[in-house]
Amino acid sequence: MQDIHIMPWPQEIKTNTGDFIIDEDFSVFIHGNTDEYSRISKSAVRFIRHMTDKSGVFVNEGFPNATGVSDATASLNIYFDKEAELAMGIDESYTLNVTDAGIEIRALTDVGAMHGLSTLLQLIKVKDGAYAFTGVQIKDEPRFVWRGLMMDVARHFMPISVVKRNLDAMALVKLNVFHWHLSDDQGFRVETKMLPELYKKASDGQYYTQEQIKDIVKYAGDRGIRVVPEFDVPGHGTAFLTAYPEFASKKDLDYSIERFAGIFDPTLDPTNDKTYEFLDTLFKEVAPLFPDVYFHIGGDENEGKHWDENPEIQEFMKENGLADNHELQTYFNIKLEKILAKYGKSLMGWEEIMTDNMPKSALIHSWRGINEGMEPGESLVKAVKNGYQTILSNGYYIDLLLSVEDHYLVDPLPAVELSTEEAGRILGGEATMWSELVTPLTVDSRIWPRTAAIAERFWSAQEVRDVDRMFERLNSMSQYLELIGIQHIKAKEYILRNIANYQDTHGLRQLTTISEPFKIYSRNAGGTEYKTYSPFTLFADACTSDATSVRPFRKLVNAFVDQKDQSVKEDLEHYLQSWKDIADQLKTIQPNAPLVSRVLPYALRVQEISSIGLKAIEDGEISQEALQQLEALIDNKEDPRVNLDVELAIAKDLMKMAQYLAKK
Repeated sequence: MQDIHIMPWPQEIKTNTGDFIIDEDFSVFIHGNTDEYSRISKSAVRFIRHMTDKSGVFVNEGFPNATGVSDATASLNIYFDKEAELAMGIDESYTLNVTDAGIEIRALTDVGAMHGLSTLLQLIKVKDGAYAFTGVQIKDEPRFVWRGLMMDVARHFMPISVVKRNLDAMALVKLNVFHWHLSDDQGFRVETKMLPELYKKASDGQYYTQEQIKDIVKYAGDRGIRVVPEFDVPGHGTAFLTAYPEFASKKDLDYSIERFAGIFDPTLDPTNDKTYEFLDTLFKEVAPLFPDVYFHIGGDENEGKHWDENPEIQEFMKENGLADNHELQTYFNIKLEKILAKYGKSLMGWEEIMTDNMPKSALIHSWRGINEGMEPGESLVKAVKNGYQTILSNGYYIDLLLSVEDHYLVDPLPAVELSTEEAGRILGGEATMWSELVTPLTVDSRIWPRTAAIAERFWSAQEVRDVDRMFERLNSMSQYLELIGIQHIKAKEYILRNIANYQDTHGLRQLTTISEPFKIYSRNAGGTEYKTYSPFTLFADACTSDATSVRPFRKLVNAFVDQKDQSVKEDLEHYLQSWKDIADQLKTIQPNAPLVSRVLPYALRVQEISSIGLKAIEDGEISQEALQQLEALIDNKEDPRVNLDVELAIAKDLMKMAQYLAKK
């Protein structure tokens, strides 16, 4: 199994020796609906295109059920019983059998068959100088029914092309819910004909037309993905109030689109009947654009400052027996739940909407963690024990730029005792891509390939938790993601070329292998370092979590220190020498690359650090003076590092090695 790199890992898999060679006679036959516009037919066409792109084979038939192709002659036969109506809980199971004589996918629904195609694509390998599908028997189905990715297009607008390629990637790793965060303080992103000021005044001209919304919903549906919209109220309301200030809780402000990141005070007035008429008009218009039953109202991070400052709102609370702002927001949410019910929608919101009076039909989206004074999964457990269905995002905030390992080991099912009924209310989870610090250029590199590991947590058996194997498979998944159009690798190379002013980027690339962006929002402390239109083509934007040299260097250090393995000294020296050389490489291109001047002080510090480490390895020891110098360089907090917004990811391992040599 070591050479099979599927993600998510199937529930049951066996290998056989019958690999299927890909050649020009490869063909596909679909049993059942053979309409070229059907979901399964289009999925099969995409599969053939990706297969030929990967293998370079000139197939004779580029479409399924081509003239002359039958079940007896086809290389791949696909069987399914019915086309699924996209909804939560449809059957997504499939079986896949690959032998040297042929390939067969069987499923109850077309969506299940499409998952089989996603798995099959990842089974391409090299055999005897040619490409082949690995011989396997797979029986597979998802562990959770809700496997989502949330994309925030309000802070930084994401064009249609960005959304579509990420939907393609979601389909590859069997995610099935696209949560589309469409409004926030920094923008409202949907054309609204009944309330035109929303997109005319609150979008900077960056919004989706209703026809584009329908196109995305159709595009997602063709990939077995449901689309759940989010319009965040009553907080995160600056864009709403830029367009319609009459619904504000504070009347004497000149509202304008927010350019910074953070939590802001503008809030809709829940005591104004006109506010509900306004939202009714909005929901009536946009609800039909999204066929899914769930409609996300946000409801998070409302500190109620403008409610506290409004005497009329305070009087309303007294008259209606509302003890605090939380009860006032509950009053607001219940009103919205009734409005949405008129249009056939079920309310969904972040965990703050959960109160004693909220109807049990509401879906609770658990997100808060230790940073917000909550234990991981605390609100999720509270929700299921109180009778609510829930999904988990706490632990899957990929914009925090933590190691993928941190996300991979979080499970939607918490390690507490739950009844079968309570556990059944946990529908799954969502990875969340908030966009304060990403643009269309960099968003792919922040989502992928790491979200493939989160997708595995939502799909695969709970005991699939081998981190080393996950990293091995993630490297292969990165290549398949690029094959289908994700630009996480391409964007990095562009940023490095831009920094180098199209000179040699080798030194910069080497520096990215040991540098990681600041984590947990520390890059933009206070939300005021970057505006929404600031450049995100800096060195930190070329860096990603899990810098590629960190894990292999750590293994060498651990072998050297813990196992006293002297044979790894040469490899350690090779790494340190390559990092020592980076600054000299950057010096050669600096005169014609102004942006390199920002990076060079950091590279020079890396050079000093590497030189000390290299000498220590060569000498087999390190003096206390050199150790203190190394520690001071690593702990450096001065501007060169801070301005780059990155941390030296091999620092702890270097210090472990140095401290070991100091003791010697």
